[in-house]
Amino acid sequence: MKKLRYFAEFIIVIFCFSLFKIIGVKYSSIIGGYIGKYLGFLFREKKIAFKNLKIAFPEKNDLEIKSILENTYINIGKIFGEYVHIKKFTINNIKPSITFNDFQKIEKLKNLKKPILFFSGHFSNFELMAKGIYDLGFNIYAIYRPLNNFFLDPIMMYIRRNYICPNQIKKGGEGTRELLKQIKNNNPIAIMVDQRLSSGIKVPFFSQEAFTTDTPAQLAVKFDAKLVPVYLERINELNYQLFFENPLELKNLDKSKIFEITLLINKKIEEFIKRYPSDWIWTHNRWKT
Repeated sequence: MKKLRYFAEFIIVIFCFSLFKIIGVKYSSIIGGYIGKYLGFLFREKKIAFKNLKIAFPEKNDLEIKSILENTYINIGKIFGEYVHIKKFTINNIKPSITFNDFQKIEKLKNLKKPILFFSGHFSNFELMAKGIYDLGFNIYAIYRPLNNFFLDPIMMYIRRNYICPNQIKKGGEGTRELLKQIKNNNPIAIMVDQRLSSGIKVPFFSQEAFTTDTPAQLAVKFDAKLVPVYLERINELNYQLFFENPLELKNLDKSKIFEITLLINKKIEEFIKRYPSDWIWTHNRWKT
């Protein structure tokens, strides 16, 4: 049954991608937004998203939550529509573009001569974060989780490797060995830290414990890796702005600091989510234990 569902999803995505390629990036994004608004709940669990929003924003009423959720589905739809055109989004292009202005910060990061781990979450068109960092001249390695749908995963991997970032590290044992190799070679790493894990450590996230990856903290302790928060904001149709913050200030690093560092990372992701709640993908079952 699962195979049939995955194959049906594959056919739908291939049809949509073929259509999007014909009509161009502008209309793909617009139509994708409508698909997300009116059909997104068929593919993305609405009850989970509503529950998550209640956890994160207990002060908001149901009407406010529904408004955030509707815009979340629109954002997911736009990401879907833009995916097949992702190679067109380039740094400081006119449109579509990834705007970036703080080139002094880039030079400082490049001159650190230490491992750098760029961390973020699934904000706006999140794939553009790794693309933007790579296009700014970093030989970045992006950690990815394969899609559950094994029909779609090879297509997504082709797009990622050819149009986003050629250096991809698969989560798992083999990927961990590759990650350590690249860290030792001082190659920067990009990682999403906002998804639910079945392992990791329990750390408060919006004041409620959630399994969280401690990989960034472990790398900071073992290799003195610099942890750099990254955020992507949709400015308007087909224009995004990429932000790098200063590396987290970490002192007296040892294994006893793993929890404290991971908590700092979660607090930073919370901060990003609070800026524009609809930009985050709330449909992850983040607080499942």
